[in-house]
Amino acid sequence: MAESILKAKLYTIMQRQHIERLEDLRGAVEEFAWGNQIRNYVLHPYRMVKDLRTDVETGDATGVLDGDLSSFIESYLRQTAGQNEAA
Repeated sequence: MAESILKAKLYTIMQRQHIERLEDLRGAVEEFAWGNQIRNYVLHPYRMVKDLRTDVETGDATGVLDGDLSSFIESYLRQTAGQNEAA
C-alpha cells in the first residue's frame, strides 16, 4: 500500500517537472487578440508598413507583402541584442 502511494507521489512530481520544462521551452504565451498585432499595413491612400515592436516604417508595402522582411528582422535583432547587453 505504501509503495503505491509513493509511486503516485513520484509520478505527480515527475509530471509537474515535465510541465515546467515544457513551459520554459515554450516561453511566454500571448493570446492572439485584437491589439496584439506585430505590423500595421496601410495600402490606401498611401502605402506604408509599420512594425509596432521596433517602430520601423517602410513605404515599400509591396516588397513587404512579397516577403522582404529584412529591415524588420534586422531592427528586431538589434533591439533584442541591446536588451541582452543591458541585462
